[in-house]
Amino acid sequence: QVQLVESGGGLVQAGGSLRLSCAASGRTFSAYAMGWVRQAPGKQREFVAVTSWSGGGTYYADSVKGRFTISGDNAKNTVYLQMSSLEPADTAVYYCGADTVGVGVLNLLLYDSWGQGTQVTVSS
Repeated sequence: QVQLVESGGGLVQAGGSLRLSCAASGRTFSAYAMGWVRQAPGKQREFVAVTSWSGGGTYYADSVKGRFTISGDNAKNTVYLQMSSLEPADTAVYYCGADTVGVGVLNLLLYDSWGQGTQVTVSS
């Protein structure tokens, strides 16, 4: 069974930075892609960023382009989200997901494995 554990969330002032990590474990973990979504209070989950493990590239939501960077360490089964120039609108619970069955790198909301989430709060 796949387990995803996020870390790195917290409280930061607007303009600051945070780095989220997501470590995957499981006896035979193998993913086509890993990525991040977020959910703010009263809102639906929204796509943030995703990276393909099979050379399919990285993709970002327009709202985070130029501010967030997703990267991965395949050997460690870990994906990172470096967040800079944070804004109060980035406040949300951030969830890490993995596509282990091949639904397509951009179909993030259909990924089969999810972590518990980590809270990011940006104060103005």
